[in-house]
Amino acid sequence: MSKVYLLEHYYDYGEESEHQEVRELGVYSTRELAEEARVRYATLPGFKDFPLDCFYIGAYTLDVDAGWWEGFVSC
Repeated sequence: MSKVYLLEHYYDYGEESEHQEVRELGVYSTRELAEEARVRYATLPGFKDFPLDCFYIGAYTLDVDAGWWEGFVSC
């Protein structure tokens, strides 16, 4: 099965960290390419003000449901 790697940048903010800012930065064919992109982004304005652990690389298998098999309940 083929996998892709999604690079995201996220951080919490607000008085009690009740909000989250998330940016999808790219989708890569290997983890190594995603890690190289993380290094590039980490030097850019805005991104360089946050620690590297604000960058997240998630692995996703193509053509496979990611979950939510029973739907969801709206608040």
